[in-house]
Amino acid sequence: MYYNGIYHEFYQYNPDGSFNPNTSYNIVWGHSVSTDLVNWITLEPAIEPDTPNDIKGCWSGSATIVSGDQPVIIYTGVIDIEKHQVQNIALPKNRSDPYLREWTKAGNNPVIQSGVPGLNSGQFRDPTTGWIGPDGLWRIAVGAQLNGYGAALLYKSEDFLNWTRVDHPLYSSNASIMFECLDFFAVLPGSNNGLDMSSAIPNGAKHVLKMGMNFGEDVYVIGVYDLKRDAFVPDTDDSRLWPRIDYGNFYASKTFFDSKHGRRIIWAWTTETDSSSDDIAKGWAGIYSFPRTIWLDNDGKRLLQWPVEEIESLRRNEINHQELELKKGDLFEIKGIDTLQADIEIDFELTSIDDADPFNPSWLFDTEKHCQEADASVHGGIGPFGLVILASDNMEEHTVVHFRVYKSQKNYMILMCSDLRRSSLTPGLDTPAYGGFFEFDLEKERKISLRTLIDRSAVESFGGGGRVCIMARVYPVSLVDDDHQPHVYAFNNGSATVRVPHLRAWSMRRAQVSA
Repeated sequence: MYYNGIYHEFYQYNPDGSFNPNTSYNIVWGHSVSTDLVNWITLEPAIEPDTPNDIKGCWSGSATIVSGDQPVIIYTGVIDIEKHQVQNIALPKNRSDPYLREWTKAGNNPVIQSGVPGLNSGQFRDPTTGWIGPDGLWRIAVGAQLNGYGAALLYKSEDFLNWTRVDHPLYSSNASIMFECLDFFAVLPGSNNGLDMSSAIPNGAKHVLKMGMNFGEDVYVIGVYDLKRDAFVPDTDDSRLWPRIDYGNFYASKTFFDSKHGRRIIWAWTTETDSSSDDIAKGWAGIYSFPRTIWLDNDGKRLLQWPVEEIESLRRNEINHQELELKKGDLFEIKGIDTLQADIEIDFELTSIDDADPFNPSWLFDTEKHCQEADASVHGGIGPFGLVILASDNMEEHTVVHFRVYKSQKNYMILMCSDLRRSSLTPGLDTPAYGGFFEFDLEKERKISLRTLIDRSAVESFGGGGRVCIMARVYPVSLVDDDHQPHVYAFNNGSATVRVPHLRAWSMRRAQVSA
């Protein structure tokens, strides 16, 4: 949340050590603060499990600014070894403290219990940020498993302390057995300005319901919030076509309204994919993605995301190339930057769109499989083209972020892949080939953009102006060898020549993070 000039980031934290939090009940709310979303001060935990309402862990939830100046946290507490879940409230002890270091739990906790017919009390968690309805009452949604299916249960309150369940869910679907890590927010088509859910939402706005499904995928649905029915009505009920917030290692994402800049910001947890012994050796496990601005595309069908502009303050030593031409098989090395900590922006311009291979709609249902089969070594009509990053001298280790262009019946479909399968010589790592599709009007706009942020083990890529985003974790052996900088290349392995009108890259300074 943003409050009185300070950004507050709350996160799940295990003070006992860097191992799987599911093996420990000592889960607290870690707390860090920043004035610029880049440099952070780590504070003492905001909430710890010390009451019967959260004795087995203080799990996910949200922060809401009530009445303009009262921050309130609502979070899930686990109350027993069977993992029964309830919702609790915490308030800042001293609002004059700019860092809001201390938080006090409400005396009437738990404010929401699981006594709902058909509700699985062990799958009832992650309340959203609150919003105000036309009746002036606060609302939140809580992720649940109801009658064996995923549901977002709806609750109302006058004071944010006493809650009553609405007799129907905000939304439910048989697409999943559980909705967790919910988020619900309003967006305006074509406007990158954020909307404050605590204020009146303008006409023409759409709403987004984001859900964690299959315990690892954050998907979202765009639709209409029907005020009369107090229900979310999605534009499509076909869950197979619900897009993901990010097609890589990116989960439990949460947005907030940044009143300082009038934007909505999202970020998420990304797990380690090396071994538990590696995590213990380095002393930490799990990071957050770069904060991103998130908004709705002009056509109202897809969310766009882009790193917040403050990240650019870390840039240094810019290198710039213009009017490059990449023929089939070309590799162009990007030199002059710190390839372990870099920000690369590149535009690919197609010289012809007639060579695009035909699109098969079945690929949408298993994009990772298609990225494996149509990898960067497989020649296509247009593509693959993109970046080879964190590459060793002999290319035994490398990660590839690339595009392919396909012609569908109505338009062009762009496949974006982040292929980790040769990212490390270390055995036993999780090295998938992530991928996602986006629709693109190549006849109107022939440039396909790619921005990739590299932060050692983190590779975060944004394709087509943020239409598809892929967060990846890689652990090349070259990372531990300070004498050898890995290589970065732009490449084209398709039949059609690809122009690069603009390529800009920067080394990135380290942010200041103090404990």
